[in-house]
Amino acid sequence: MDESELIRRAQAGNADAFESLLETRYDTLYKFAFKWCGNKSDAEDVAQLACIKLAGSISQFRFESQFSSWLYRLVINCAKDWQKSQARHQGKNIDDIHQTGNEEEKEGHENLANTNPAENRIYLQQILQLLNTMADGFKETALLVHAEGLNHAEAAEVLGVKESTISWRLHEMRKQLQVLGLSSTLNEVRS
Repeated sequence: MDESELIRRAQAGNADAFESLLETRYDTLYKFAFKWCGNKSDAEDVAQLACIKLAGSISQFRFESQFSSWLYRLVINCAKDWQKSQARHQGKNIDDIHQTGNEEEKEGHENLANTNPAENRIYLQQILQLLNTMADGFKETALLVHAEGLNHAEAAEVLGVKESTISWRLHEMRKQLQVLGLSSTLNEVRS
């Protein structure tokens, strides 16, 4: 049975079809949540929220875009909701996350090509911190293009913006990363 048929059956309330759909898409959903959060525990929480949200909103999928685009959007929304709830529980404002970028840190980011995966995760965490401080839409853009490998048109479809907006956001991110000495990091860090 193809994915479209699974979706239609899940929309009609068929639990087996929903379970099959979830089994085929869970890895993608979890990996994207991990790239958003940067750690396993938080990614599991976001993935669980996304599964619950998917169960409640599968009927809203209208086949007007690819299911993967719709699913990315759902995970992004769940991740944002989760992030806000974490900030509330910790007594922090989501916008109060401070930027890193002192001289010692800048010196340490020169060449990621020679680093190991553990160091790459550290750089990923620093990039995620920076992206959290930027305007809405930047983190999603970076993750969709650089972590998920979507092209500009696909990322624009997921986010509901023009392709030129994706290009502009990526340009602005590179400028910010360059200021912090992380300019090559965006293209080199993969998780």
